[in-house]
Amino acid sequence: MDTRILKAFIFILLTVIGIPGNVYIVIQFFLVRVLEKRLLPSNIILLVLAFSNLLIVCSRVILQSLNALGIENLMDDTNCKLSGYTYRVSRAMSICTTSLLSCHQCILIAPNTKIWVFFKQKVSHNITLIILAILLMNLVLYRTSFMYANAKNNHTSPYTLHLVYCDTDFQTYVSYIANGVVFATLDFLFVAMMALASFYIVYVLLRHEKNVKSIRSSNKANNKSVEYKASRAVILLVICYVMFLGLDNSMWIYTLTLSNVKADVNDARVMLACAYSALSPIIMIITNPKLQQWLLYKFWRRLRNLPSSS
Repeated sequence: MDTRILKAFIFILLTVIGIPGNVYIVIQFFLVRVLEKRLLPSNIILLVLAFSNLLIVCSRVILQSLNALGIENLMDDTNCKLSGYTYRVSRAMSICTTSLLSCHQCILIAPNTKIWVFFKQKVSHNITLIILAILLMNLVLYRTSFMYANAKNNHTSPYTLHLVYCDTDFQTYVSYIANGVVFATLDFLFVAMMALASFYIVYVLLRHEKNVKSIRSSNKANNKSVEYKASRAVILLVICYVMFLGLDNSMWIYTLTLSNVKADVNDARVMLACAYSALSPIIMIITNPKLQQWLLYKFWRRLRNLPSSS
């Protein structure tokens, strides 16, 4: 199979899965906020994660699909800077919110000691401020996308990343390496945080399972606890992240050893990074009860001022 056809198929598939899935999650949580007048902190994090993933798909996967289909010269310098900046910030927010989700769940299932109760109250009550602080940090850090991104041309530096319609040109070897090392380090830092949190979650769940084993054996119809289900969902998201974006970051480190990275290598990296954004909504929908309700129907009934059937 021709490489271009294979790339087009994969990116179109990610678009078809990623956009409806993330849009559905955003709409569902919006309806939860309207109908129930509040959102749980974990659902706020999932909402931000879904919106970030949606921006990733729109700012990068769609462009990759069009390029693979043979559409050329679609972007100018300004559009390259805006799309590159949107992608980088959205990707960073996706990583950070996944890490925040695992850390938040870790705090929730921790024992009710004095220090953990303090963290439970502070984190849950200030989750919106925490997310805004993370967003501000990423907006500042990734402003370099405006500095180096330009439309494709025939005059590129020896240290150029080719990203479909745009090139990211680093004028010096120092700026090329420094940019890669800084952002790869940040990515691995958040990976380490979510990994440690996930290990602790697994440890607590196993210990809890052992303590209540006799109770569950006497009542096999007993459902898993809410904490267990939420923790399982978080662990699945972390595994999905490590599998896709971990490979992406490994390839990114490999590109730092090259003076002129081929477009196919960057396409493979983008494919891995965007796979998480496109496929993670499936895990969220399967594991979150709020996303399995017919909220749009209930919302429509409320708008028509009719009694609810539930």
